[in-house]
Amino acid sequence: MYKIKIENGYYLFKLDELLKQRNISINQLTRDTNTDFKVIKRIMTGNLVKLDIFVLARFCDYFNCSIEDIVEYKR
Repeated sequence: MYKIKIENGYYLFKLDELLKQRNISINQLTRDTNTDFKVIKRIMTGNLVKLDIFVLARFCDYFNCSIEDIVEYKR
């Protein structure tokens, strides 16, 4: 889990935890969702400027989860 502080709160990026819980590798996620490896790494670490809602939707469908299970904003 990665915590990125911004202005009045912070984002929690939880994709790495989700992968560990489901015993899925980044390579498998890349293949199964047709998502670039670098995009997955950026979402895992929070090293990004904007989130692609189509990629998030793809991950939510794949994991059968909600967006908050992948990334969450806390005040």
